[in-house]
Amino acid sequence: MTPPDSESTPSLLEFPCRFPIKAMGRSSDDFERIISAIIFRHARLMQGEPVRLSPSSAGTFVSLTAVIEAESQQQLDAIYQELTDCELVLMAL
Repeated sequence: MTPPDSESTPSLLEFPCRFPIKAMGRSSDDFERIISAIIFRHARLMQGEPVRLSPSSAGTFVSLTAVIEAESQQQLDAIYQELTDCELVLMAL
């Protein structure tokens, strides 16, 4: 079975739209800087939305959430591809 082609598969989203991107990984000094740079290479934050960093209760892991103005499904696909390619990211939602 071949994977669906994102250019021909209709999106369930209506663009432009407000869209939260969340990335989780092991806590490190560079996590916020590197993950934010990946997201901001492709999109800008929604006005009035801060980047939120949340450590796990033990401090071992951290999650970063950035609410962006999504312009297209291709843009979201590019963000998630780059996040999953990053060795710091354990999971991206």
